Amino acid sequence: MTELTDLGVAAIRDGVRDGSFSAREVATAFNDRVAQAKALNAFLVETPDHALKAADAADAARASGDLKPLSGVPIGMKDLFCTDGVPTTAASGILDGFTPTYESTVSANLWQAGAGMLGKLNLDQFAMGSSNETSAFGNVISPWRRKDGGNAPLAPGGSSGGSSSAISARLCPAATGTDTGGSIRQPAAFTGISGIKPTYGRCSRWGTIAFASSLDQAGPMARDVRDCAIMLEAMAGFDPKDSTSLELAVPGWEAGLSSDLKGKKIGIPKEYRVDGMPAEIDALWEQGIAWLKDAGAEIVEVSLPHTKYALPAYYIIAPAEASSNLARYDGVRYGLRDLPDGAGLQDMYAATRAAGFGAEVKRRIMIGTYVLSAGFYDAYYNQAQKVRTLIARDFDEAWTRCDLLLAPTAPSAAFALGEKSADPLAMYLNDVFTVPSSLAGLPAMSVPGGLDGQGLPLGLQIIGKALDEQGVLNAGLAIEERAGFTARPEQWW
Repeated sequence: MTELTDLGVAAIRDGVRDGSFSAREVATAFNDRVAQAKALNAFLVETPDHALKAADAADAARASGDLKPLSGVPIGMKDLFCTDGVPTTAASGILDGFTPTYESTVSANLWQAGAGMLGKLNLDQFAMGSSNETSAFGNVISPWRRKDGGNAPLAPGGSSGGSSSAISARLCPAATGTDTGGSIRQPAAFTGISGIKPTYGRCSRWGTIAFASSLDQAGPMARDVRDCAIMLEAMAGFDPKDSTSLELAVPGWEAGLSSDLKGKKIGIPKEYRVDGMPAEIDALWEQGIAWLKDAGAEIVEVSLPHTKYALPAYYIIAPAEASSNLARYDGVRYGLRDLPDGAGLQDMYAATRAAGFGAEVKRRIMIGTYVLSAGFYDAYYNQAQKVRTLIARDFDEAWTRCDLLLAPTAPSAAFALGEKSADPLAMYLNDVFTVPSSLAGLPAMSVPGGLDGQGLPLGLQIIGKALDEQGVLNAGLAIEERAGFTARPEQWW
């Protein structure tokens, strides 16, 4: 019999439904696997009781014929989503010890759909990072290793590195992620899994700790496209508590899955062919083009002329919003409080933030505060917002010629921890292919396409029109079927 922890969301859901195994057996198997994988540091908090309680409810529901869409499926929850009664820290010392008394809308939707929680997953602090090296609670380690025998620990991507590492290592069948500039897609590419950032507004941001409010978007990460579709259906939906939430019905994405792309035009953005891109990434891109042609799609070249300005614009807009959002962490109401002897209120603010925020978070707050300050607001922030409008316009123009875009997800395979942490600009360049669609609020997905020369996963990215998650998922499915990606890391942890 297949190990229960090797099963994905659809297989667990269907197996519980037809009685092949009980939900409690599934939860117990994953709880045991999580407990044995401390070396990956993927989980900040383990919640085996939550998983077992949901499993028992699922088994009872099966007996009464009242199963829910995710009954029997235990998942991981990125520690950016507030969970009632369970510590939530955003991987930052400034929220160490904070336990919410309310549930984020996304997590509440998942529990209502029958899912159980295995625990809270590690991430880059406040979702700021591309390697999961900025967490106040230690680095997440990728389960993958280079095949040349080097045992250097590899980055699982970021900021959703705990999610990507846990799914790839079979610690959970799926997990939530958040994507501000690529934080679902890049980690998915680094660890050989799938992940989709939906259209901005598809998933509520209420109860999700904010980084950059006009960019942040929750989405699912899982082993394959179908599992992402199932998860997204449960996560998405209108929420009156979030003013940016889209008041639209949630489509049946799983039921609509089809890898037949006849009549679809796939655009290849010429500006994404960046200097110095590894030959392996370029070869995979060409292979992806061939796979989509085989699925019936027509390939056209398109231009997104303002692409080269996307990264600089993003690293003005996102830190500006972060400096505003993170001003609420002052040591007064919740989380860390550092109160030196004889200190006044301003001293307490300064001491708390100095002790609680990590170096990368401080860097981005300072950048953001600078670009919003008098004399620089027009020169930087307003200009970046104008560039953002031009980037969105580029995509609108591209949609007159094609239905979807295909590009690499990241400019390289996973790098070793520490390789880029001393050079913030080198780290930021990891987002070069993912940031433009985030600025435009478009749905985009990464699916594994193959391995590099060192045996590490490489991802392909599909970008779609606003609200066309179905088109993105279908193109992802077409690539998945043709890539036949079954590689998994050898267990060492």
